[in-house]
Amino acid sequence: MTITAYGRNRWTRRRMLGAALAAGVVVPIGVSSQAWAAPATPGPARLRLPAPTGPHPVGTVALHLIDHARPDPVAGPGHYRELMASVWYPARDAGRHPRARWMPAAAMRALLTNAGFAADAALAPLTAGHEGAPVRRTAERLPIIVFSHGAHDHRADNTVVVQELASQGYVVVTVDHTYDAFSEFPDGRLTVPLFNPGLTPWDFARDIRFVLDRIEDLAAGRNPDAGHRALPAGLGGALDLRRIGMFGWSKGATATALVMSEDQRVRAGLSLDGPMQSRPPITADLDRPFLLITAELTRAAEPSVAEFWSHLTGWRRNIQADGAVHSSYGDVQVLMPQLARAIGMSDEDLQGWIGTLDPSRAVRIQQAYPLAFFDLHLRGRRGHLLDRPSPAFPEVRFIP
Repeated sequence: MTITAYGRNRWTRRRMLGAALAAGVVVPIGVSSQAWAAPATPGPARLRLPAPTGPHPVGTVALHLIDHARPDPVAGPGHYRELMASVWYPARDAGRHPRARWMPAAAMRALLTNAGFAADAALAPLTAGHEGAPVRRTAERLPIIVFSHGAHDHRADNTVVVQELASQGYVVVTVDHTYDAFSEFPDGRLTVPLFNPGLTPWDFARDIRFVLDRIEDLAAGRNPDAGHRALPAGLGGALDLRRIGMFGWSKGATATALVMSEDQRVRAGLSLDGPMQSRPPITADLDRPFLLITAELTRAAEPSVAEFWSHLTGWRRNIQADGAVHSSYGDVQVLMPQLARAIGMSDEDLQGWIGTLDPSRAVRIQQAYPLAFFDLHLRGRRGHLLDRPSPAFPEVRFIP
C-alpha cells in the first residue's frame, strides 16, 4: 500500500517531489487531508490480494543482509548497512507451509499511521507465498528478477506483480531500502522512512548491486543471511545468473535505470511510472531492453523521462493505462478500495488515491505486461502483447 504524494495532491506537489527525488530528499508524504480515526465496521478490515494466475504454487523466504562495505548512516560507528529482502519462487509441497503475510504487523501499523489512518484500521493480507516451501525442481535454472520500491514505501508493495512472476516460473527478489522503507528485522527492530539521511536513487542502486552480489552467493551454494537461517531446499541450484531482469516503481524505477547503466548483469529493465531523475543524471545510452509503463510521469510531462527515453538505443516500448495515477501500478490499487469501504472513505477521496482505472483491470495489467516483457527478453518467448494495442486491454495505449 504505497504512501505517496501523487495520488491525492499529484499536480500541486509534482515539481517539489520531482526536485526532491533528484536531490535524494525525502518528501513528507502520506499526510492525509483528513485523519481517518476509526473503521466504519467493527474490527480492522481484512484486506485481500488477488491470486496469481500461473501454474505453480509460490514459495517465499526472507533474508537479512548486511553490507560490511557500507557504514550505517544512522546507527553509528561499528554498524553497517542492513537490508531486508524476500525471495519468491515457484514451489513444490507448498501446502505444508504457512502463507506469508504481506508485511509484518508492526510495519503495517506504522504504514497506516503515516498515511493518516488509524493504526488498527486494517490487517495485512496473506500473500500466495508459502514460507520456506522447497523450490520446484526443473530441468533448467530459473530466470531472476529484482524489485526496487518507491520512496517511503516497502518491498511488498508490488506483490501482485511479484507473486504472478513467481507463479509463472521466475525467482523474484524484493528489497527494502532501509531508512526509506517500512521494514522489520528478525530481532524485532522496526525502521521507518527518515528525512535524514535522505536516500537518493543512487543509494537504492547501490543496495541493489549489493543484493545482486548476494544472489551470486546463493547460486554458489552460500547462505548470505546474517543469521544463517535455513534456506528453502533447492534455492541456490535454481538460480540462472545469465538471465537477470529488474523492475521498480517510482524511485525504484529510477534505480532500475541506474543499475542497468552500471551493471551488465541486468539484461532487461521495466519502469512503473519512474521520474528518471538523479544527481548525477543518466547520460549514457542503454542498449538493453527497457519498458516504460507510465501514468503521470510521462515523457510529455517530465523532461527527465523524455531524456531517458532518448538514451534507449535497444528494444523499447512506452505503454500507459487510461485513468491510471502514479500509484495505480501497485497493490494500493486493489487494497485501498477495500480499506475505503471499511472506514467510510468517500468515492472522491478514493479516486484521489487510485484514479479512475478499475482495480480489477489494473490487476490484469500488472499480471500480464511485466510477464510478457520478461518472457520476451529473459526467456525468448515471443507473444504479441507488446507489439501493438490489444483488444483484451482496451485501456492500454502505446505511446510512440
